[in-house]
Amino acid sequence: MSANSGSGLQLEPYQIVLKPLVTEKNTHLAERDNVYAFKVHPQSTKTDIRKAVEALWDVKVTKVRTQNRKGKPRRTRAGMTHTQDWKKAIVELDPESRISYF
Repeated sequence: MSANSGSGLQLEPYQIVLKPLVTEKNTHLAERDNVYAFKVHPQSTKTDIRKAVEALWDVKVTKVRTQNRKGKPRRTRAGMTHTQDWKKAIVELDPESRISYF
């Protein structure tokens, strides 16, 4: 799998999907609409994310949406800083597919 075809960057599925985002809102979406959210590698594409989720959990992905999230300002003792920018993927699965986190 290539995360960025132009640069030749090769990532494994576990390097593309960094962690699931388990929040109250995402848990509700997973139960009701079979939609799951993940923190993903910033250079990964929708196709890479689809293949990685299908490989890691053995499910059928129907749709992938991505968001580039900006880091938030944080106050520290030394002054102001920002948290890191990150990429979020919202993955919709086939009706008969499910992902169990726990």
